[in-house]
Amino acid sequence: MEYLKLLGIVIVVAGFALKLDSILIIILAAVTTAAVGGIDAIGFLEAFGKGFVANRNITIFILVMLVTGTMERNGLREASSALIGKVKGATAGIVIAVYGIIRGIFGAFNVGFGGVAGFIRPVLIPMAIGTVEKNGTEINEKHLEDIKGMSAGMENIAWFFCQVLFVGGSGALLVQSTLATLGYDAPLIRLAAVEIPVALAGVGFGIVYYIIKERRLRQKYYNKEN
Repeated sequence: MEYLKLLGIVIVVAGFALKLDSILIIILAAVTTAAVGGIDAIGFLEAFGKGFVANRNITIFILVMLVTGTMERNGLREASSALIGKVKGATAGIVIAVYGIIRGIFGAFNVGFGGVAGFIRPVLIPMAIGTVEKNGTEINEKHLEDIKGMSAGMENIAWFFCQVLFVGGSGALLVQSTLATLGYDAPLIRLAAVEIPVALAGVGFGIVYYIIKERRLRQKYYNKEN
C-alpha cells in the first residue's frame, strides 16, 4: 500500500509522455496523492496553501512554464518569428543585443522575464530565427545552436551584472554580507553606484561580442548577410 503514495508521480510521467494537458495532469496527480495518502479536502487545500507560500518562487516558476507551454502550443513561437521578420535590417545578433539592453534595465529593478525557459526559448530564439528565415533562407542547424547559446548567454550576462544594481536585492545583500565578514562597511547604495560602470561594461562587451560573432556566423553559413 505504501507504493500507492507514488501514484501521483506515475500520473505525471504518463501524462507528459502522452502529451496531455499540463495543468490537468498536475492537478490530477496532486488530488490522487492526497487521496491515497488519507488527506481530506480541507487538509489538501491547507497543505497546498502552505506549500505555495513556503516555496512560492518555485511554484511561480512552474506556473510560468505551464503558461509558456500553453502559449507555445497556440502559436507563440510562430508569432514571434513572424513579427521580427517584418523588421527591415534586423539580424539575430541585433535582436539578442536589444534584448540584453532591455534585460539589463529591468534587471536593475529586479524584474524577471521568466529566464531561459519562460522567455528565451519561446520568444527570443524564434525572433532570432525569424531574422534568418525572413528571406526564405532555411536556417543552418549549427547556426541555430549558436543562436540558442548566445541568447541564453545574453540572459545570464545582463541578469548577473545588473541585478546588483537593485538596492536590497539578493545579489547586493550577498556582496554586502561578504564584505562585512572581511571587515568592510559597504552601504547598499554605494555598492549600486560602484556596480553601474561594471554592469555597463559587462553588458556592452557582451552585446558587441555577440553582434560580431553572429555576423561572422551568417557569413560562414550563408556566404551573405541576411
